[in-house]
Amino acid sequence: MPGPISISASMRANLLALQNTSMLQDMTQERLATGKKVNSALDNPSSYFTAQSLNNRAGDLSDRLDGIGQALQTLKAADKAIQAITALVTQAKALANNALDNVSDSATVKKNMTDFQIVMAQINSAVNDASYKGVNLLKSTPDNLIATFNEDGTSKLTVTGISMTMTGLSITTASTSAQTLSATGTAGDWGNVSGINLSLSQINNALTTLRTNAASFGTSSAIIQTREDFAKNLITTLKAGADKLTLADMNEEAANMLALQTQRQMGTNSLSMASQAAQSVLQMFR
Repeated sequence: MPGPISISASMRANLLALQNTSMLQDMTQERLATGKKVNSALDNPSSYFTAQSLNNRAGDLSDRLDGIGQALQTLKAADKAIQAITALVTQAKALANNALDNVSDSATVKKNMTDFQIVMAQINSAVNDASYKGVNLLKSTPDNLIATFNEDGTSKLTVTGISMTMTGLSITTASTSAQTLSATGTAGDWGNVSGINLSLSQINNALTTLRTNAASFGTSSAIIQTREDFAKNLITTLKAGADKLTLADMNEEAANMLALQTQRQMGTNSLSMASQAAQSVLQMFR
């Protein structure tokens, strides 16, 4: 009687070992399939929920990242327009200087005046073309730009638009009535030296305004670019932190799988041998 009882206990132990090995093998197989050692709160509640929180924040920042990038593009569009307007105002300055150098030649003055009007019209055209996704920082009533940097909207930068139209730059167009040299004049009246000089003064002030605003927009662009880079790096850090809590070591899991397969095979063989031994004992009592 003791012999069969001993064999039966051994078989039960082998069966339990095989069941445990099978469970471990299933868990290892899941890790190999998903690449994670923590696939649910049942695996490790602390690591699972912490990783979920980190990934959620990374996702929220990723959503903000799109807005940050679009804000940067809006500023780039404004900057390109300012560069174009600066080039146009510089051309206008050359025309005014040429008119001043030939102030006694009414035909030359009139020709420069006509070209000046054409250039000035292009300034307003460039301003209108500076719109990006409906936001125009340079139009007569300029929009403002708000760049939000974090997930709860508490960190942001507001860029105030500045009118860069002819009116905004305080440039008076040359008068078409200025066809002869007059004794006195105002800005826009190119029929005299005083009028042309006043136009030149407006142009020089406009160039100063353009350069100042270009520098201001450049500073805002640099800030937004820095925050965009920071957000990208932070997202990477958050995801890496979550991965450290949940990702499995694939080499280790592969080694575990091989060990478990070997262990299961040995257990199966042992169970088979125990079963054969039990059968042999039973044969002796027949």
